[in-house]
Formats: sequence, C-alpha cells, structure tokens
Amino acid sequence: MLNQTYVIGHVNPDTDSIASAMGYAWLLSERDGANTIAARAGALNPQTVWVLKTLGLDAPTLLTDASPRFESVMKRLDTLTPEAQLGAAWALASKTGGIAPIVSEDGKPYGLINGLSLFKYFSDILGPRPGETTVREMMSAPCREAADTAVPKYEANAHIRDSLNKILRGDYDDYWIVDENGRYLGIARQRDTLNPPRLKIILVDHNEPRQAIAALEEAELLEILDHHRLGNPHTHTPIRFTVDIVGSTSTLVTEQTAEAGLSMPPALAGTLLAGLLADTLIFTSPTCTPRDKIAADRLSRWAFVGGSPLNGETLESYGKKVLSAGAGLSNRDPKDVVSNDIKPFEVGGFKFAVAQAEVTDLLQLSEHLVPLTTALDALKDKRGLDFAILLITDVVRGTSRLIVSSNYPPILNDLPYPPLPDGTRDAQGVVSRKKQLLPVVLGLLER
Repeated sequence: MLNQTYVIGHVNPDTDSIASAMGYAWLLSERDGANTIAARAGALNPQTVWVLKTLGLDAPTLLTDASPRFESVMKRLDTLTPEAQLGAAWALASKTGGIAPIVSEDGKPYGLINGLSLFKYFSDILGPRPGETTVREMMSAPCREAADTAVPKYEANAHIRDSLNKILRGDYDDYWIVDENGRYLGIARQRDTLNPPRLKIILVDHNEPRQAIAALEEAELLEILDHHRLGNPHTHTPIRFTVDIVGSTSTLVTEQTAEAGLSMPPALAGTLLAGLLADTLIFTSPTCTPRDKIAADRLSRWAFVGGSPLNGETLESYGKKVLSAGAGLSNRDPKDVVSNDIKPFEVGGFKFAVAQAEVTDLLQLSEHLVPLTTALDALKDKRGLDFAILLITDVVRGTSRLIVSSNYPPILNDLPYPPLPDGTRDAQGVVSRKKQLLPVVLGLLER
C-alpha cells in the first residue's frame, strides 16, 4: 500500500466515477510508469455492475477511508517458538534491532524478547549476587522463560488514530500486529506508529471533501481530475488540479490517453464509454459538449473491435443498454434508490443532499412514491440534513420529477417546478443534477 497511488472517485460512485478511476489508473501506469491502482469509495450501483460483468472486468479495490492502519507500519520479522533456546533469540535480536518475536505453534503471539525482558530474566536467575550459573546455561533456557507476554496487540486493519491515546500512555515501544483471528503478522515500532506514512490519493469525478473518501485529510492528495463545480479541499502543497467543462470525467481521461498516443484495451475503453454515455444520457444531457462526442467516437473505435465483448455494438445500442441497466424502481430497495447516487452539499448554512435515479417511464413512480418518500425522510434524519431531494429522471423522454423530504425549509417553495397532486414536483426538461437542478437550488439558498 505504501508504494501505491490510489485513483478513486466519490462516495456512492456512479459508472463515470468507477470508469474514470480505472481508466486514469491505467493511463498513469502506461504513460508515466506510476504504481497506480483503481479504487472505489463505496458499493457499485446496478448499472456499473452490469457494465463490468458484460466486459469481464473486476471491480476496483474498495477503500472506504484514507486513515493509516497498523499494517502500514508493521514489519514481518522472523520468529521463534517458545521452546527455542534463548541463544537463538539473542542471535535473532541482533538482526532485527533488538527484539525477537516468540510465536506459538498456533500462529499466535506468545511473547517478545528484548533488552528489558532479558535483563529481567537474568536478574531473576542470578539474583543480587551472581552465583555459579554460566552464560551458556542461561542461553540454553527456553525462550518462554524470558519473553514478555504483556506486549500490546493491534489488528492490522485497525486505524492507528483510534489507539493513539493507548500508545502514548503505554510503556511499550514495540507492538504485535495480528490478523482478525489474532495470528501473528508482524511487529510495529512506536516511532513508526506515531508518524505513519500517508496513503497517496488521486481524486477523480469530484473535488468536494464532503463527497470524498473518509479521512481524506490524513492522506497525501496528489491530484484532482474532475468536471464538477469547485469545492476543493485544502492542501498543504501544490497539486495538479484539472477541472474542465465536459459531460464526464471519462472524456478527460480519453483525451489525455489520445494526447499520449495510446489506445485503451477494448474492455477498459468500453467501461469509459459506458461512463460517458451514462453521464451525458447518450448525448442528450445539457452537460454534453462536442468534446464528449469526439471522445465517444474514439472510445467506440477502441471498444467495438473484433474479439471484444462489444463487437457489433453502436453508440446508440450500447448507450441504451447502459441506461436500461441502471433504470427502474421495481427491483430496487427504496433505501438503495435514495442513497446509491447521492451527493451531499453545504451552502448558505444548509446541509442537504441531492440523489438521482433513472427510469424509462415516470408512470412507475406512483406505485413506489410512498416508500421512496419514507426512505428519503429516513436518510435525511440519519445524516442530519436540513432536507434531501430525489430527482427521478425519465431517460427516454428527457424529463424528471422531484421528491422533496418532509419539513423542508420554506425557501424551497420558490423552486420553479410546479407541485403536482401527489406531492412531487414537475421538473420538465430537467435531466442533469449538476447543470440544471443544483444551480437552481443553490441560487435559492444563497440569496
């Protein structure tokens, strides 16, 4: 983990977020020789699952937070059994910086031999007045007799920050690092634990801290590649920051790939194409630009080749399959509908979130309206928001309906979307959360 750079999208990732992370990690590796790995900050939505399954690709590594863990500071030192002679421990300690881990046959830590434990053992054997016991005899004793069995243990996946108080109050300079079953993995030194290496992170498809991986402030942020409004995090040093006006981050990755004179493998190109087509609603979204169409043509040339899972597809046919894979309410839990594609914001003293779900016909909304409203209210309360909005978008007809959580601020009554008898709001022609809905909401809250 220490030598890798994680390329990761926003929490509740959509297809463009996953695709751009995969594509940019590949590009940085191919073009720059960087040790990059694509990651995700949350569960995949149904659309992305379909895309990756169709293309035969694995999902990016799940990375839910950037806080350093004990595994980042451990070293897997050699070990001895409790019955090994103390002389062997002495020899091992001379190679490891003064410690010899003693591990039982079941793989669990028994005790640690270091200078202090040896001094205590020698003192107990020799007493205040050394007798006739020879060094050879003492060094022939089993290690269990000189091992300190009270050395603290920490799981490798545990966050270091959660144990800092215990570490600072304790008397130990070395610690056991174990797996979830308590078996030995390595040893950590206090000096390394108090100054752990930071994860190297590149953000794609977002730049607002509220939408980013947890504990981002504990990571080393190297770069941001995005196509959304600015809300970027504070950094200690200058970073590469690219935010451009295109319909998808996949477009930006594709352009950089072409500029480098490279072409992506068909399956990966198909993934980025899915992200581009999903974010632009097959070029019908107001966020779409001529650059997106050029990028899509280039990706289709790379993806629709012979031997590819997408051989024979067209932009239109593939785009419809991608949108259909993410559309619909019948087979989805209302809790997932309101949380799978949601983005939080904080503006004008208000904390709120805007979720979006896609359907192929708004008529299906009526039978799901009550559970969706209940789920939206529960999400608002759970996250401590002032209000939450769910944008239900008909991807076939290019229009939407709004569901607003209960007890919303009165200022939202000025939304330019007429209320309907069922309590929803008619957002005619609105398909883009980023370019159409969000600016309207922000304009109300900031005035």
